[in-house]
Amino acid sequence: MCLTAVLAFAVVTVLAGAQRTPVQHRDVVALQYTVNRIAVIGDSYTTGGELGGLGASGWPAQAWRMLAAQGIATSADVGAEGGAGYGVRGNGGSLFEDLTARTVKPDDRLVVFFGSRNDQHVDPTQFTILVYGTFQLARRLAPSADFLVIGPPWPTADVPGTVVRIRDTLRYQARLAGATFIDPIALGWFVGKPELIGSDGVHPTDAGHTYMAEKIAPLIGAQLPRRI
Repeated sequence: MCLTAVLAFAVVTVLAGAQRTPVQHRDVVALQYTVNRIAVIGDSYTTGGELGGLGASGWPAQAWRMLAAQGIATSADVGAEGGAGYGVRGNGGSLFEDLTARTVKPDDRLVVFFGSRNDQHVDPTQFTILVYGTFQLARRLAPSADFLVIGPPWPTADVPGTVVRIRDTLRYQARLAGATFIDPIALGWFVGKPELIGSDGVHPTDAGHTYMAEKIAPLIGAQLPRRI
């Protein structure tokens, strides 16, 4: 067979094969997300307990799912302890300052402080000093992070003066720290919604944690980029 015939045979064979097995081209699109590191410091309103909010039912876990559904990827470390406050040690012996030292990382994009009604019996001057020191520690640990400070909620409209004082101090110290401050008392988060609070009259149920997640997730999401 001459060279011309060989080449012609090869071309026909390739074309026939191409007709039998058409090549399909598929576009592959890689979506890159900014994974936002978040640190959360809190008390039993964050840890949950026997009345509600444990594990996946807690407001943090629910908030991360809500944010993910909006295209906001998060990687969160939660440092929370029942009974803890800025000036009161929790069930494990920790203050918010201790929880901050263990939880906040240099690459955190956002640090969230939530609470604490547990500080009602702390001397006001000492409380101010402790809050200031906790926020300053967080700033040293995560110098580029934004801060979100959420004051203590109260389940009724009849808020004790000691809790109002805690709220006022946190608002002032949040402003000094350049943080965004959220006031659940002024916003009446739980007022008129007794079904969201457990039988002890203090701790939120699973439904209460869902309610908190619906309140807090947008506050967090407002300070985080969705994607790059």
